[in-house]
Amino acid sequence: MSATQKPDQYLMERAGRWYYQRFIPARFQHVDSRKRIRTALRTKSVDIARLRRDALAEADDAYWLALSIEAAENGGVSDATLEAEQHRYEAAQARAMAYGFKYKPAEDLAKEARADKRVERLLERIEVLERQTGASGRPPRADTEALLGGVEKPEKPVADVTSAFELYVSDIAFDEQKKKSPKQRRNWEKTKRTSINYFIDVIDDVPLNEITREMALAYRSWWIERMIPGDGDTKPASPNTANRHIGNMRSLYDAYFTHIGSEERLNPFRKMFFKDDQETKVPPFEDEWVRDKILVPGMFDELNDDLRLMIYVLIETGARISEICNLMPEQIRLDSNTPHIEIRAIDRELKTVTSKREIPLVGVALEAMRYAPNGFPHYRDRGELVSANLMKAFRHRNLFPTTDHVIYSFRHAFEDRMLEAGIDFGMRCYLMGHKNPRPDYGSKGSLEFRQELLMKIAHPYPTELVKPSSAMDEPA
Repeated sequence: MSATQKPDQYLMERAGRWYYQRFIPARFQHVDSRKRIRTALRTKSVDIARLRRDALAEADDAYWLALSIEAAENGGVSDATLEAEQHRYEAAQARAMAYGFKYKPAEDLAKEARADKRVERLLERIEVLERQTGASGRPPRADTEALLGGVEKPEKPVADVTSAFELYVSDIAFDEQKKKSPKQRRNWEKTKRTSINYFIDVIDDVPLNEITREMALAYRSWWIERMIPGDGDTKPASPNTANRHIGNMRSLYDAYFTHIGSEERLNPFRKMFFKDDQETKVPPFEDEWVRDKILVPGMFDELNDDLRLMIYVLIETGARISEICNLMPEQIRLDSNTPHIEIRAIDRELKTVTSKREIPLVGVALEAMRYAPNGFPHYRDRGELVSANLMKAFRHRNLFPTTDHVIYSFRHAFEDRMLEAGIDFGMRCYLMGHKNPRPDYGSKGSLEFRQELLMKIAHPYPTELVKPSSAMDEPA
């Protein structure tokens, strides 16, 4: 008994047929002028009558509650009016079920009748409704709404783009941020906020449910204009840049509506993607260039210790700048039988799961880390600053063979040197922190074994190269 306390409460039998009869509760008489309700349950079975009675009683309770909330409201959308709409919708669903029908919105009933070229199903509902006509000559409003689909499914007000993004940052995307360092979180948010602001500037800060496919296409067209080279000095946007910003809007839309339980909503930014045919591969440094131009005593005397030492570590580890500048003392194992560094997440997120690894220190990298046993605290979580300073230093000294070379070219060179030395593909993937498409077996060999492999590719360097200079500046 879901809606009543007594087995036959609200039930009345006449000539072997059962009826639902109920007086309007006193607390709801101000919103329902009827004195009582009497509805034929169209059955001789008391068990079926009880089931239909329960559905009608539940529907009436919800209906009266909805009317009561509406009466207390003075207009405007609020949590109370939304609650009333929800009660009214649930009441219509329950009442339609009690009469043996599935609740359907009026628009759906009309489409169904047109599609079938007949109106029998709709007429059945009307006939049941006519049997509920009272002394007023009209059927009760609640029955009309239930059988003819007069109540729209209520929807909570949808956040505008800015508000949705704030919710995304503070709650929805928690998993994306939980392992990031404070600097990583700021950079993550900054990139996505830039995408959001672009859309707002071009279209508007509209509620997400009002973003149409036409708006999304207009935003796409704006990016197309930015990708076309102009007469000025402004560099055109790349397809990759456009894809990233459109993709961030697509992700926000999906994440928000999934969060509020409307994941079936069609995304207006769906299947928007520009092909990028531009060659963007970073060239590696040639071995001779590194030995003759970079591993030269005095070349970096004007740089501070940290930056100079990091250059040498990058050359012989193939690690990312962010991985080197964020090394903690416990990740630098100079006292091991095989000196090495441990790349793992400590208070920050690694770029990929496969980035976790142990890299033996050989050649100039080992010598450099002996002068930095505690890592590089000044540059911790400041990889962008390190990259910018090193780029400036290399350009000033003409140490880039081409305009396409960057500091990351050391990492590409490291992989090429391993390839040319005949180092196994799986080992190369491991030492680079790349995903290996092959099944993951074994421990990638001992540290001693990895050390022997890397010794084969280590650059020779002058003994006086790494020793700190008294003329070095303080960290920038």
